[in-house]
Amino acid sequence: MKKDIKKKLKDFWYGKPHKERRLGDLYIDKTGLYKHREWRGVKDTFYYFHMIWLYNYANLVVDVMKNGGLFVFAKGVWRYRWVGQTYITVMHWFDRGHEGMRGEALRATAWHYRAMTNETIRQFMRMFRADTKLNKGKQNEIYKKTMSHDETVCGAIFYPWRDKIDNVALQMIPYFVTCHVNCQTVLNYIDAVQSIGLPADPCPMCQAEAGIYVLDDYPDYSPAFVASNEACDGSVGTGILQDWFMNKPYFSMPQPMQFDDPLVHKHTMAEIEEAWKFIEEHMGIPFDWDQYVKYTEKFNKLTEFEWEKWDVAANTPYYPINGVAQALYRIYYSQDGYRDIWAQTDEKVRKIMHRCVENKIETFPETRHRLLAWSCAPLYYSFWTTWAYNCWGLNTVMNMDSLMFDMVLRTDTYENALDDLARYHEWAPMRRMAVGGYKHVFELWEYMKRFNCDMVMMYDQLACKGMQGIHGMFEDEFRERNIHAIWMPHALPESRTVSRAEIRRIINDYMFTVMQEEPLDPSLLDFDDSLSW
Repeated sequence: MKKDIKKKLKDFWYGKPHKERRLGDLYIDKTGLYKHREWRGVKDTFYYFHMIWLYNYANLVVDVMKNGGLFVFAKGVWRYRWVGQTYITVMHWFDRGHEGMRGEALRATAWHYRAMTNETIRQFMRMFRADTKLNKGKQNEIYKKTMSHDETVCGAIFYPWRDKIDNVALQMIPYFVTCHVNCQTVLNYIDAVQSIGLPADPCPMCQAEAGIYVLDDYPDYSPAFVASNEACDGSVGTGILQDWFMNKPYFSMPQPMQFDDPLVHKHTMAEIEEAWKFIEEHMGIPFDWDQYVKYTEKFNKLTEFEWEKWDVAANTPYYPINGVAQALYRIYYSQDGYRDIWAQTDEKVRKIMHRCVENKIETFPETRHRLLAWSCAPLYYSFWTTWAYNCWGLNTVMNMDSLMFDMVLRTDTYENALDDLARYHEWAPMRRMAVGGYKHVFELWEYMKRFNCDMVMMYDQLACKGMQGIHGMFEDEFRERNIHAIWMPHALPESRTVSRAEIRRIINDYMFTVMQEEPLDPSLLDFDDSLSW
């Protein structure tokens, strides 16, 4: 009896140990929502309630007020369906990404989510303030000082004008971020573009981006547009539709596949200079070298801290950031370019990480296997990493797209700066290691060694013709190297092709039959979240 009381008091104060949590019992069937909040122990439960739930709810309002106010936000919600579908429900995204987490890992991961939410609000509020569709067809001053571009055109391209104009990626908010938060958001875009005759087999990412225009679900907030073809020819098709629907000055800045060729690299440098001339011409503001240097050097500091994080992740058990936060934050800030929120977040995370290292705090103590996730991830199920750790002890240490842009940009001379920026542009997410040739695709083995990983989660994007073409080569290499690799079929944002339940079943089957292991939390093996966000 005394033992039972002691145990209950201990569980109340510290939270149940990992193997007793039964997190799956918290779910309401089909919805993935909770019957009640997860009890993480007194300290972590109160931290989650005050510093994640209340703090972020309050700051969602503060961010909206700082960037245009509730009236502008309300107009955007009324006009664009993706706002209400996603950003009003954003705290459920926090819940899924932090499920089961405790201590310093909970804190560091939450700051990354906070930064992404803050920057997302800044971007869509900038869109709404400048949007002619919300301003009776008028082009206001904010419209004239905002540059729109593809989400795969890196923010560094616009540094020379950062003090005079702002740049906002058009598809980043309506498409890329939304399907991470709510897996139902972009399906209507895919259906819309297929309804006008596009076959179902091109990349669903490109279909969704094109469908935004078919349904007129995009803000008109800029005098001109800079496009790219990343990562494949499907993006070129998207570009054709974009150009047709937007009907405004449009510059295409390709990212070449054969970028290891010195002549191709010189061509990329020339393309960037042409893009700069295009921006000068249509924004009416000259190129400012000093601004480029200022923001590039600020961004370089983010990269240097990223390397510090990677070093801790690779060589210690003290890395306090879970797989989904690491991947999304890295992709978002490296593509978006320098913003103050990234530097502020890095300072907070640096303190937490140093504390973990100094005090030897094992942040993911139930790790059985260290995973490297390779190829392009399922956007509708980015939080599978949280589930995999809680259920099986699979710790996703690094993600392929996080490894793009792995360089410091020189600013000593214009020529060196342009040379490095071209390389940076060529190493965009999915371009270098997904369709950049077998040499870069097979960098997998080097990174497995670097991050001390013993397993690979091999993303199998069913509509990617490039990666499908070398499926067999990967299989041969895995066998020859005796590497455990789980193939995860998916269709980027298209959650109807392969369900999240099917992904979990594939992982479960591999862990039972090949690894012959038992789950840490059996309640997470099988549950229905078919109607979940």
